[in-house]
Amino acid sequence: MNVLNFILLQQQQQGSSFSGIIMIVLIFVIFWLFFIRPQNKRAKEQQKFREGLKKGDKIVTIGGIHGKVVEVKESTVIVSVDHNASIEFEKSAIIPNASQVGGAQ
Repeated sequence: MNVLNFILLQQQQQGSSFSGIIMIVLIFVIFWLFFIRPQNKRAKEQQKFREGLKKGDKIVTIGGIHGKVVEVKESTVIVSVDHNASIEFEKSAIIPNASQVGGAQ
C-alpha cells in the first residue's frame, strides 16, 4: 500500500510541475502579445517615418518643438521653427506631427 501511495504522490507532483510550466509559458505569451509586439510595431513605424522625411514635412521633436523640415541630411534634419530661425536635430529626436498620426493631414 505504501508503494501505491508513493506512485500516486509522484504522479500528482509531476502533474503540478507540468501545469506550472504551462502557466509560465502562457504568461510569457500574454506579455509578448500585449507589451512587446505593440512596442516593436510602434518602433518600426517611427523608423519608417524618420527614413521618409522630406522637405516641407511638419514634425515635432521629442522636446516638443514644432517645425517644418528645411533640409534632410544623412543622420540629421534642419528644421525651421520660425521665419528666420532653423535648428539642426538628430533624426532620432523627431516624431510625427500629432495632427498626422490619426491619418488626417
